[in-house]
Amino acid sequence: MQVALLVPEQEWRQLLSDVQRLKETEAAPKLPAAAPAPPDRILTVREAAHYMRLKPEGVRNARRAGRLTGLRLNEKEWGFRQSELDRYLSRYNRRPLDAPSAG
Repeated sequence: MQVALLVPEQEWRQLLSDVQRLKETEAAPKLPAAAPAPPDRILTVREAAHYMRLKPEGVRNARRAGRLTGLRLNEKEWGFRQSELDRYLSRYNRRPLDAPSAG
């Protein structure tokens, strides 16, 4: 069984113009998408402490208090996104080191 739908002429013309506009938009050359942002670097507790000029225990305390969000790397270790560390530093008016060391 087929269904017939009666549409007023004005509404029909509006629908046709919408479809035509969509076809033109689709046919228009698309701009290249912006390159995705590089993934955030994950730093260990020791690297995060060095980056933020704190002791490792200070980083752990900030995470436990909820001031800093961390990622569970394994059963014992935590990691921290560099963007999260930067957010923490700007919130508490601290200055980071230029680059985290791998030590």
